[in-house]
Amino acid sequence: MAQGKRTAFFISDGTGLTVEAIGHSLLAQFRDQQVEQVTLPYVDSTEKVQKVLERIERASGESGLQPVIITSIVSDEIRRQLHRSPALMLDVFESYLTPLANLFGRDPAQTVNISHGIADDRRYSERIEAVHFAMDNDDGRRVREFERADTILVGVSRSGKTPTCLYLALQFGLRAANYPITEEDMDSTALPRILRPYRDKLFGLTIDPWRLMGIRQERRANSRYASLEQCEFEVRQVEQMLRRAQVPFLNATQLSVEELATRLMSQAGIERRIS
Repeated sequence: MAQGKRTAFFISDGTGLTVEAIGHSLLAQFRDQQVEQVTLPYVDSTEKVQKVLERIERASGESGLQPVIITSIVSDEIRRQLHRSPALMLDVFESYLTPLANLFGRDPAQTVNISHGIADDRRYSERIEAVHFAMDNDDGRRVREFERADTILVGVSRSGKTPTCLYLALQFGLRAANYPITEEDMDSTALPRILRPYRDKLFGLTIDPWRLMGIRQERRANSRYASLEQCEFEVRQVEQMLRRAQVPFLNATQLSVEELATRLMSQAGIERRIS
């Protein structure tokens, strides 16, 4: 643990995905603070809580700073144990379940991992089908299936199309395909002929040439493909192509895949298939 660096623990008795998302959002408001973020999922027994408490004590002693706990534990007993730690504790369920229980006039179920369980077979099947669609239609492999796509991402190679497609599939059940615009397609500023029938489904991703060069250098170091000159040429040509065809696009340079996906859906007016 780095000296003088505060630690934030995201603690859950389930996957930890929910409390981690909340924690990241909260700490993002304090970008000037150095905080080591640690996610601890499946803390669902006295023995596991004891190990967590020891780890929190250790972090506090080594850094000399009060740690932070952000937790979504549903068990009253486990939450009471966590309150014994020296950390500042932000309890998601304590903050929101009590007002809801008062509103509904009944106690919460205190059931672990409800939000990430397979409670709806239809939604689960749609998510899996969407992931398979994204994988099958990566890099324009099955253009004949573009008719079934909810959206088709286009852009230069390594601009973030594949991870965004997979995120759209996993999180929202959307059938997202992608098509890389290659140097051969750049002889003209018109859309590649194969994409024209699907113009209304197209959405572009672009990227800063310097960032693109860095990504490509990791894949093919010192190649023409990874040169700054080539990256600048491709980005310039593709942006001109998208503007001419009036295809909306986003710059992926500073955006996480989560931000890309949600901004894309908002800008394109695409609604999620699952929630």
